[in-house]
Amino acid sequence: MEKEKYFRNRQEKIFQWLREHDVFAAIFSDDEDLRDVSIRYFTGHPADATLILTRDGNSILIPWDEILASKMAMAVDKIYPLTKFERKRSLALKSILGELTSSKKQKIQISPKTSHLDYCELKNELSDFELECISSGVHQYAVNMRAVKDDYEIECTRKACSITDEMTQEIYSMVTSGKIRTETDVALYAEKMLREKGCEKTSFDTLAAGPDRSFAIHAFPGYTNGPWGTTGLSILDYGVCYEGYASDCTITIARGPLSKEQEQLLDLVQNAKDECLKLYVPGEKICRAVQKADEIFACAGKFMPHGLGHGTGLEIHEAPFVSKKSGSEKTFEPGNIITLEPGLYDAKLGGVRLENDVLITENGNEVLTNSKIFRI
Repeated sequence: MEKEKYFRNRQEKIFQWLREHDVFAAIFSDDEDLRDVSIRYFTGHPADATLILTRDGNSILIPWDEILASKMAMAVDKIYPLTKFERKRSLALKSILGELTSSKKQKIQISPKTSHLDYCELKNELSDFELECISSGVHQYAVNMRAVKDDYEIECTRKACSITDEMTQEIYSMVTSGKIRTETDVALYAEKMLREKGCEKTSFDTLAAGPDRSFAIHAFPGYTNGPWGTTGLSILDYGVCYEGYASDCTITIARGPLSKEQEQLLDLVQNAKDECLKLYVPGEKICRAVQKADEIFACAGKFMPHGLGHGTGLEIHEAPFVSKKSGSEKTFEPGNIITLEPGLYDAKLGGVRLENDVLITENGNEVLTNSKIFRI
């Protein structure tokens, strides 16, 4: 299958890394205690499984749901149901790894996020191996891989963003016609639409904050039955998940009459978006985009209390991150898909945020969403 080649290409990079670092196997696990999208990234299987990748090129999946895995998993040599091992991951790994090699004390790497209790259990069962649980190992390498999207990932994200744009336009029409009046109205309408358009779910809990609550960066709770899209500044931060890949956008509904101070917030955020987008290009230092936004806001005596953006993909927040924490040398790379989301918030005036998803290309960028400040 065409899709399968992407999973095999990703796995091959892990096989190569293992050989270069003299590690026999990498163990990726996803369960209720520790979620890891690596399972889906390397096989297409959505969740609740353990994946063994070895330097010899073996790819073995141990799913909780064998039937689901048989239908969805790709680029897998063998599937061993967890039920075969009393539903104990440690027993499954001991048995399967023992079949793969008879050599003693070979290196096995597990996630650095593994709990101490699970680590002790694995160390006991895998006593014939040298168990490594380190932050700079193969799991971090996989995270870094996901920061640069392949063609399939870009295609899925484009589709998610296209659906999001369709929904945004429909929401805007519903607001102007008076059919959407509350935060609950817009949040539930978005949920209904994304299911009808073939998406899996929202990519995160929808944040709908009307004029009374838009001062909060992330309003709590995410939405209420309070007014939305009425006079003042309203924010909608939402996204969809298509084939596992997330969109993430924020629109602001600015319904007049507005004060001069509110108009200033709108103009500043729009200017920050326009100017920072010019810096979302390959080879440009990420810190320069962050500095540009800070400079624009500082000139007006304002301050943005959050980062300028973050990568999206199988997770809603993933590398690279566009913030002061990114350091002074990190640059934008072709294949990055990153949000651009300047925002300002005031306890009395309300908040303004404008968020779009941007693909870094070989020659510049491509804005995948068309989020706006809608003035009514």
